[in-house]
Formats: sequence, structure tokens, C-alpha cells
Amino acid sequence: MMTTSKRRQILGAGAVAAGVLALGAGAPLLAQTRRKLRFGVGPLLPSAEDTKKAYMPLFAHLAKELNVDFDLFVTNDWAGMAVAMGSGQLDLAWMGPWGYIIANNSTGCTALATVKYDEKPIYHAIIIGKPGLTVSKFPDDTRGLTMSFADVGSTSGWLIPTWYAKTLWKIDPKTFWKYSEGASHGANEMVVQAGQSDMATDFDRNRNAMIESGRVKPDGNKILWTSAPLPNDAIVVPKDTPVAFIAQVQKVLTSITALQAKTLLPNHYTGFVAATHASYESIEKAGIAVGKIRPRA
Repeated sequence: MMTTSKRRQILGAGAVAAGVLALGAGAPLLAQTRRKLRFGVGPLLPSAEDTKKAYMPLFAHLAKELNVDFDLFVTNDWAGMAVAMGSGQLDLAWMGPWGYIIANNSTGCTALATVKYDEKPIYHAIIIGKPGLTVSKFPDDTRGLTMSFADVGSTSGWLIPTWYAKTLWKIDPKTFWKYSEGASHGANEMVVQAGQSDMATDFDRNRNAMIESGRVKPDGNKILWTSAPLPNDAIVVPKDTPVAFIAQVQKVLTSITALQAKTLLPNHYTGFVAATHASYESIEKAGIAVGKIRPRA
């Protein structure tokens, strides 16, 4: 669990966008019956500017349907998103699965929807490698190679490959490979393409998006390993958010059609399905297994 000193370190280092920090902590907005909501989204694209531009239409649509004003803030890492949600700085957020579980474990926030990608509420963690790597058996044939893991708040970039390494592959990633961590997913794609790292973690949605945008060449790297299906990103609200408001947000989000999604969401996202905390049970179990969160009493 995240300590108070760690939270202060993250905030002091600017992990949460300056605009979010300026709001300060406080009770959830909805409990105060204000008419301006504070929405948040994590580092889903290579830059905060890219992320805000890509996700602004969705949150504008949601605010319009709810008949409220809003501000949209982008955090610089997933841990920062958990801190912002837990400290009362956000009223609703788009969070990665692991970021949600971290925040839920410490603050009791709740998932209410899961985004669909190509009509599926699932995705996969991947490990990519340089095009010239010859790997017949993974991870056995990669011992001693350089490996870049993503931020420790990332589901596919840190939690899931760490869980596989320790639980299924029976290796310590920090000694089995020449290991580093803390990179963004975009940076991981780029360092492998540039030959600066033999391997890196990512997720299939991000790799597809970066190839389609021209940031990564289709043959700039290759997929060495793919995880079992994982639940897509969650829409999350703080603990004690009124049930009626949760139902209202679910209705708005799940009513978005695939056609509407073309103008409201980044490419390939096609809408939402309703979700609860149980939808992310597999992520919670992985977090417990690697010792980052504690089982609920």
C-alpha cells in the first residue's frame, strides 16, 4: 500500500498535473452538490496534450448529458491518478485496471464501466523485442538481455509481466534481465525500435495505435509474448458517490453507440459496458500475489 511519504513524494515530483494539484483535497464534489465536475485521465498517449485532446470529446459529451460543467485533467503517471482520486481531487476518472485497483485498495473508489475496444472489453499485455531477436522459448532465451518495464502503476507494463515472471515463469525480472522500470508505454515502443533496449513491456492497444499513427513502424519491433485477456480501462468514481449518480453515468456511457464512438473516442474504442469492482478481480489477485496490495479483511 502507498505510504503517506510516498504520496507526498509523488505529488511533489509533479506526478499529478498542476491543474489538479491546484484544486486541493476535499470532500467529493457530488456530496457538495456543485455543478462542476472534475474529470481525470491517465497517461494513455505519449504526451499529456495528446491525451487531453483525444479524450476531451468523451468527457464533454458526458458533462452535457449530465447537465454540468467540467474540467479535465491529465496525470503524468498511473500512481498519480490513484493519489488524485484518493485525495478528493477528482470526481470521475478514466483509469487503467491496475491504477484502479491500487486506488480502490486504499480509498474504496468504485468502477462503474469498462471501455470496449473493437467491441471487446478486454485487451492483452505484451512484451516486444527488437526485430532481429531470435527467441524460440520465452522467457528462457532472453536471459541477460535489456528489458524496460513501464511505470509501476501500469497494468500491462508492470503488474502483469511481474506477476507472470514471479508466479508462472519463476524468475526475478530484476536479476534475470538487465532491468529498468518507470518508462511510459510510448517510450517503451520507441526505445525498442531505436535499438536502445532489447525488449520492453506494452499493451496491444497502444502498439496498434502507435503503428497507425506512424510513430512506430510495423516492423520496428515484434511481439515476443502475449498475456491472457485483461479487463480494459475503468471509469471510476470515489467512495460514497451516490448510487443514483453511478446509474446515471452508466446509462450515458453504455448508451454510446459504435457510430457515436467514432467522434467521441480515440480510434478502435467503440463504447462501454457496465462494470463493478468484481470485473477487475483478476487484476486485484495479481496485485496481492506480487505483494503490492493487501487482501481485504
